Amino acid sequence: MLKRLIFVPTVALFFILVATPGRAQVTNDATQPKWNFAVGGGLSDYSIDWGYDRKMLGITAWVDYRVPKVPPILGGLSLEGEVRDINYHRPASLPRMRQDTYLVGAIYHWRQYDRIRPYGKFLIGIGSIDFGIPHSGYTHDTRTVTAPGAGIDFRVWRKVSVRADYEYQFWRQLFGPHDLNPNGVTVGAVYDFGRRWR
Repeated sequence: MLKRLIFVPTVALFFILVATPGRAQVTNDATQPKWNFAVGGGLSDYSIDWGYDRKMLGITAWVDYRVPKVPPILGGLSLEGEVRDINYHRPASLPRMRQDTYLVGAIYHWRQYDRIRPYGKFLIGIGSIDFGIPHSGYTHDTRTVTAPGAGIDFRVWRKVSVRADYEYQFWRQLFGPHDLNPNGVTVGAVYDFGRRWR
């Protein structure tokens, strides 16, 4: 009886000790990267859709967070946060013009082709505009902004990619029934903290 009481716990302990290293091995091989996000920034060349000389420059920052544990078909899905400040190279006729956007939404990278990863995105958020209408106290407004876009990430070195991004914004009914549609291209760099390119 005493042998049986010692034997059963000993065998159970043996299997637990043997299985523990195997479980650790499998877990290490299957885990996602520790950091599941990428950050970047770039220079923007935008048509501000206002006035005669409609081109302005700005800066943009991105943060992309890859959604873990999704079905394989959604493997390229990420959440993106984007901040853009169109505030430079103002037209002479618009000395106070500035357009800022703070957007979040979904971005989907299609399958990687060697060094190139195309993507599409749809973002929504807040837009802030400073303009300055002569002889008027109305110089600033904010609106909900929606922004579809597309682009490519081109890997240049390990986890560093060059990003070329196009975005078309909808500022709904800024002045009565008229929408404002700023749009343009941003070129910059992205550093991915987790993903390893094949």
